[in-house]
Amino acid sequence: MRDPITICNTVVSAGERLTLELPVPSLYTHTSLELPVHVIHGKQDGPVLFLSAAIHGDEINGVEIIRRILHSKAINKIRGTLIAIPVVNIYGFINQERYLPDRRDLNRCFPGSEKGSMAGRMANLFLNEIVSKCTHGIDLHTAAIHRENLPHIRAYLDDEETERMARAFTSPVTMNTSIIDGSLRKSAEKLGAAVIVYEAGEALRFDEVCIRAGVRGIISVMRELEMLPRLKSKRKPVVPIVASSSTWIRAPQSGILRVQKSLGARVEINESLGFVADPFGEVEEEIISPIEGIIIGRVNLPLVNEGEALFHIAQFKSPKTVANKVETFQQKLDPATDTDLPEEPPII
Repeated sequence: MRDPITICNTVVSAGERLTLELPVPSLYTHTSLELPVHVIHGKQDGPVLFLSAAIHGDEINGVEIIRRILHSKAINKIRGTLIAIPVVNIYGFINQERYLPDRRDLNRCFPGSEKGSMAGRMANLFLNEIVSKCTHGIDLHTAAIHRENLPHIRAYLDDEETERMARAFTSPVTMNTSIIDGSLRKSAEKLGAAVIVYEAGEALRFDEVCIRAGVRGIISVMRELEMLPRLKSKRKPVVPIVASSSTWIRAPQSGILRVQKSLGARVEINESLGFVADPFGEVEEEIISPIEGIIIGRVNLPLVNEGEALFHIAQFKSPKTVANKVETFQQKLDPATDTDLPEEPPII
């Protein structure tokens, strides 16, 4: 039998599945809080993978993705260990806000300190109690409030194990991104864990396609890591296309935005993305794309200020190929056209 694993001062034996509670600082109302942590410790040796969501408290797609993973029949045959934390920033989640009560971004406070700020203490606790026990990780995110991201993976592809996970996720778009100081990824890398980030959807909104893509991607990564049995499939695997760079297009003036290009659309150089005008339409300015690429992020709120980021465009060697892959990907996961029967009804 495998050795047990100790999480949150609780010993989890091989073959055991437990939901644990990690104590975090109480509210000022004297109400105690705990961070729910679900541990599945397989009977056979294998990787130790963490799944984390809601590091930004208003990014809820990942919470639903983890719930579906934990209810999936596939993980009954797990090798290694799965540690799932659906809500990391419990304070922001309660208040439907991105940040912690001290107004800090938890994903810029790692590795933190036991005697630091509230965010620093939370980061230090999460790093020591969870991440330090893991060999791999998948961190689930969405865009910020009033913004939306096309489902894609962000990873440091110069690392071989990280690149293997990113490829296995089978997202049609992958961003080769540097690791930001203070981020969970940076601290995990220093501890020797390979971590990828899944970005999809909008804050405080469920998106069924993004959720399905996340569930399938995680299961696919677990099969690649041999935590789950590999499938014998005749389907050609999705080969992710790596973006060479990306650019944000900003508002040329303040006003009301009329968007003419959807998320995932291919755009040409000098193509119109939309218009910004005052409420009467007397002063109007067209937004022109300076590059060719695919829209992987965009603002959803029409009321914009001068200089505000409106469209996030990723550049590829073959934008047309990527656009076709994105369209196929979205159609495949649309509940109206998906031929694979889901384990539970979709969110409409």
